[in-house]
Amino acid sequence: MRLVPWQPDDLVRRLDDVVAVYGEAMGYRADLLEARRGYIATHVRRPGFRAVATLTTDGHLAGFGYGYLSAPGQWWHDQVYGALNNEARKTWFANCFEVVELHVRPPAQGHGLGARQLRTLLGMAPGGTTLLSTPEADELASRAWRLYRRFGFVDVLRGFRFPGDERAFAVLGRGLPLDPPR
Repeated sequence: MRLVPWQPDDLVRRLDDVVAVYGEAMGYRADLLEARRGYIATHVRRPGFRAVATLTTDGHLAGFGYGYLSAPGQWWHDQVYGALNNEARKTWFANCFEVVELHVRPPAQGHGLGARQLRTLLGMAPGGTTLLSTPEADELASRAWRLYRRFGFVDVLRGFRFPGDERAFAVLGRGLPLDPPR
């Protein structure tokens, strides 16, 4: 496996693979994946966009992650910003890199790929803080939680429900830059 930084055009060229990995990792229905395809394609044009991909030796996509600078007018930003008090808004959104997606195909999970993707992505990230959201109470969450805690993410918002999703999410954050690897 090799980890590579992706430019926006790289992600768009592999959009079918990205959506497939996303769907496998999240267990989402096909109709939801079609809607996500459109969102992902527009995300590559956002300021501060950064992406990474894990490719197998034969070029298949085993995982990916991406994010960008969070800003007013972006759906996720506005949802989370509106749920925080003024002090938390100033702390977390002043110069924030939002980790939008970070996924590894289920058969490839458990081998450190997600950690390498996250470390590389945050190492490239502009900004002074980073935020992400993760489901609170499902099987996928336990692996994700362990990963984010290992990277020093703290609770910013718990039990949050995004419109259109019945699950509770946690919003987690940490300062940037990352400490150098040990």
